[in-house]
Amino acid sequence: MFSDGRLLIGKGEKEVYLEPKMANRHGLIAGATGTGKTITLKVMAESFSDMGVPVFLADIKGDLGGCVKKGAENESIAKRLDSMGISRDEFIFTGYPVRFWDVFGEGGHPVRTTVSEMGSTLLSRLLGLTDVQSGVMDIVFRVADDKGWLLIDYKDLRAMVSYVAEHSKELLNDYGNVTKQSVGAIQRSLLRLEDEGAEAFFGEPSIDISDWIQTDGEGRGYINILHCVRLYHSPLLYSTFMLWLLSELFETLPEVGDLEKPKLVFFFDEAHLLFKGAPTALVDKIEQVVKLIRSKGVGVYFTTQSPSDVPDTVLAQLGNRVQHALRAYTPSEQRAVRAAAQTFRPNPAFSTETAITELATGQALVSFLDAKGVPGIVERAMILPPQSAMGPIDDERRKAEIEADDLYGKYEDEVDNESAYEIINAEREAMLQEEIAAAKEQQKKAANEAREKEKKASTGGRKKKTATEKIADKAMNTIGREIGKSISRGLLGSLKKFM
Repeated sequence: MFSDGRLLIGKGEKEVYLEPKMANRHGLIAGATGTGKTITLKVMAESFSDMGVPVFLADIKGDLGGCVKKGAENESIAKRLDSMGISRDEFIFTGYPVRFWDVFGEGGHPVRTTVSEMGSTLLSRLLGLTDVQSGVMDIVFRVADDKGWLLIDYKDLRAMVSYVAEHSKELLNDYGNVTKQSVGAIQRSLLRLEDEGAEAFFGEPSIDISDWIQTDGEGRGYINILHCVRLYHSPLLYSTFMLWLLSELFETLPEVGDLEKPKLVFFFDEAHLLFKGAPTALVDKIEQVVKLIRSKGVGVYFTTQSPSDVPDTVLAQLGNRVQHALRAYTPSEQRAVRAAAQTFRPNPAFSTETAITELATGQALVSFLDAKGVPGIVERAMILPPQSAMGPIDDERRKAEIEADDLYGKYEDEVDNESAYEIINAEREAMLQEEIAAAKEQQKKAANEAREKEKKASTGGRKKKTATEKIADKAMNTIGREIGKSISRGLLGSLKKFM
C-alpha cells in the first residue's frame, strides 16, 4: 500500500516501509512453501503500481491474474487489518492495470526475441552445451555476423549450423575447427528444445522493452504478468528467458543514476532455477548485471525458498529483505536458518534465528534500507493483505483483458522476414541449378558421343567419304569404263584383221 510517499508493506511493533529511493537497491523474498511469499510479492507489486512504477513479474502458478480485479473483504483479511490497526478508509480494495504476456502466446501477448539478440552465450546455456560445443556455436554466430546474415528464428539457427558444418573445411583457417560430433550434439539439442516449444520464443516482431515501462491514465504503473504455467515445465528455458530479460533491460535502458523512484521493478520467482547448474562465468555475468542495472533505474527482487539458493556474491547486492518462515528439520536446514539469520541487522527484542522457525503464515522478518541506504534493524511484522482479488481469473476474463489492451495486435501475428534460412536456401538452390545445368550438358555430350560410336559401328568402322571424294570416285569410274571400252574396240579391230 502506498502511504505517505512510501510503500507500506507490513506492521509489527511499528510500521515497516520500503523507501522509493532505495527500491532499486534490489531485494529478496524468501521462505518455505506456503508461508506467504506470493502474497508479499503481490502487495509489493501493487504498492509500486500505486506509486507509478511499472512492474514485471512471473506467474508460476497462474494465480496472479486476480491483480486486475477488485479485491473483497473476508474474515481472514478483516482479522489481519484489525490486528494491524488499519482502518477501512485507509485500505481500499481495487483492481490494477495489468498486461498479460506469454512466451507461447496462449495466456497473453506473445513475447519473442531474435536468435541474435539472445546471443551465443545464453543460447549455449539453454542448449546445455559443453565448452567445445559452445565454441562451435560462437563460430556459427561469428560467420553469420561476418556475412551479414540475420539470425531471427529457430530455422535460421538450424540452417546456419548446417551451413557451417558443410563448409567446415573452407572456414577452418579463419574461424577454427568445426567437428561433426559437436555439430551433431548441437543439432540434437536444438531438436530437444524444439520439442519443448522453444521455437515459439524466437521470431519477429521482437519485444519492445518500452512496452513494459508504461503507466495508465491515472498514473499507475502497469503490472506486467508473464504467464509461466507452461514455461515453468521447462526450467532451463524459464531461467534462461528470465536472464535474457535482465540482460535486455540492462543493455537497452540508458544510465539514469539514482532516481526518486525506480523506472521498473523486476520480480524473479523461483530464483534458484537461475543459478542451478550455472557455470561460474554465467554467475559472474548475473552478478555484474545486478550490480550495474541499479544505475538504469531498475530494481530486481528475487523470490525463492532459502537465501542459500542465491550465491553470496549476488546476495550481497540485495539490500531489501523479507524473510518468511523456514523449516529446520535437518542439519542442512538448520545451517540454512542460521545463515539466513546472520544476514539481518539484529533486533535486541528477539532472536532472529529462533523467530525464523516460529513465524506464522503471513508473518515475516523484514529489513529495508533507510533513506540513507543503511539496512534497518530487522522487524517481525505481519504483511498487509493485497488490495486486488486473490487467485486466478477465468479464461474469458483473461482473453477480454488481452483484447482490450492498446497493445493487442502488435505482437499477435508473427512476421517472417528474409534472414539466414532464406539466404542459405537461395544459395543452395542456385548451386543446385548450376549442378543440374552441368549434368544436362554432360548428358548431352555423352549422348553425342554415343551416337558417333553407333554410326561408326554401323559402317564397320570405315571413314565416311566427303562429297568431293564421292565426285572424284565417280569420275574415275567413268574414265575407267571409257578406257575399257577403247581397249575392247582396239582388241576387236585387231582380231578382225587376222580373220
